[in-house]
Amino acid sequence: MKEFLSAHIGEVAALATAVCWTFTSLSFESAGKKVGSMSVNLIRLVMAVFLLGTLSYIRFGYFFPSGADSYQWFWLSISGLVGFVIGDLMLFQAFVVIGARISMLIMALSPPLAAFFGWLILGEQLSLSNIIGMIVTIGGISLVILGKPVKGKIQVKYPLKGILLAFGGAAGQGLGLVLSKLGMGTMDPVSATMIRVLTGVVVFAILFIFTGHWPKVIKALSYGAAMFRISIGAFFGPFLGVSLSLLAIKHTTTGVASTIMSIVPVLIIPPAILLFKERVSLKEVVGSLIAVGGVAILFWL
Repeated sequence: MKEFLSAHIGEVAALATAVCWTFTSLSFESAGKKVGSMSVNLIRLVMAVFLLGTLSYIRFGYFFPSGADSYQWFWLSISGLVGFVIGDLMLFQAFVVIGARISMLIMALSPPLAAFFGWLILGEQLSLSNIIGMIVTIGGISLVILGKPVKGKIQVKYPLKGILLAFGGAAGQGLGLVLSKLGMGTMDPVSATMIRVLTGVVVFAILFIFTGHWPKVIKALSYGAAMFRISIGAFFGPFLGVSLSLLAIKHTTTGVASTIMSIVPVLIIPPAILLFKERVSLKEVVGSLIAVGGVAILFWL
């Protein structure tokens, strides 16, 4: 068992990431509906700073990242801006509008978008199987979110605003993953995550000054139930989940890691039914499986 874990640490880390993101998406959906998605974004990142810093201090003897050069700081900061600020801001609002289950299904587009951004930024090649995988993933998602045509017009089963927000979250995560790999190099995943999270905290703090959102953040701190859910989400999300995702892409290819991490839309179905009493049709289960299968085709054929 120990030898298997050593040989497949990247794949195991990716699977653990998918489990973490299942917990965090459900937690943040519940908290966001109580105190607002913007407040949740900042509070969970501040919590993540203390969690990451404590772990870093225990392991290395320093709280904040040490040893990173200007190149790494630049690209990881840009990655944090794209992923934690722009991408997650849209994703968390999508949680409120259409729920975590459908949002995370649309997030299955993140690996295909990561492949596209890898081609655009890193010069990675897109093969025929990559393109087929993208089409299959889009087909699976479409099966879930589109209803039967009425009078020749395509019907969308969920609010278009929420779908577009979730797509923006997928694009932010896909691009953020590529930029993380570009900047991380041989750096420790925890330290790399800390740089990304610190960027998110600073940008949100400045943004809230200009938008006058700080009173809502302070008010959110008084909601015990919401804070408990944010704490769970912060632990499994920007702390453990993101660190594991960077560990995954460090020890295996971005494609393999992204494929395994993309199974969240399937993992989230049982808790969505049990905890949120959602009605999930057979068509939605099949669509989720097809979407994940498309991600597998994207990288494995």
